[in-house]
Amino acid sequence: MIKKILVSQPKPSSEKSPYFDIAEKFGVELVFRPFIKVEGISAKEFRTQKISILEHTAIVFTSRHAIDHFFTLAKEMRLAIPEDMKYFCVTETISLYIQKYVQYRKRKVFFGTTGKIDDLIPTMAKHKNEKYLVPMSDVHNDAIAQQLDAKKLNHTECVMYRTVSNDFTPEEVKTFDYDMLVFFSPAGIEALTKNFPNFKQGDIAIATFGPATAKAAREAGLRLDLEAPSEKYPSMTSAIQHYLLVHHD
Repeated sequence: MIKKILVSQPKPSSEKSPYFDIAEKFGVELVFRPFIKVEGISAKEFRTQKISILEHTAIVFTSRHAIDHFFTLAKEMRLAIPEDMKYFCVTETISLYIQKYVQYRKRKVFFGTTGKIDDLIPTMAKHKNEKYLVPMSDVHNDAIAQQLDAKKLNHTECVMYRTVSNDFTPEEVKTFDYDMLVFFSPAGIEALTKNFPNFKQGDIAIATFGPATAKAAREAGLRLDLEAPSEKYPSMTSAIQHYLLVHHD
């Protein structure tokens, strides 16, 4: 019987989140507790990459984290970002977030609609004389670089932030008592094994989102009770709902 579920993500900001429907419908307690956090690298670490930010004329942002850490780093390095610097963002929401740091001018901010870099590249290709800087996480693949190469764009990728375990306090470790754990990334699985080296799964149901997370869970010796997305259940919440329907007494 599942009564208490730990979701390794921040609590949804919208009250309309399907998670709250699940809590109400099945009478389960949901605890939102991120297992990982993103932290910026220091100016000293950044300098080892030997990249000059100001040699670039446009910045490509794939997330809010990238925006936060780019401007924080620029400030720490006492760089004055030129007024005419252009910004290319994968969604409009991310582009609007730039206002937190600089005055928003439509002529220098461009954005895609799908959240995927593929959708932004045609716009970038129209500005083929720009020198693009792409801030990234320490865990990334070369997909973006390959696509920019294919369009013969001038670009540099750089690491500006990293994903680390959001460690549990001794009190949290002591009171860790859940019937289901929900993971969204391999880093979340790593954080579980780091914080609970003697973790015994027993009857605890484990749910994962995405093939990489499922693979990490299996490699960590965990039993997978629920995998999303699937054709029938495209979201984690729909998969959990189905699981609870089947397993709820």
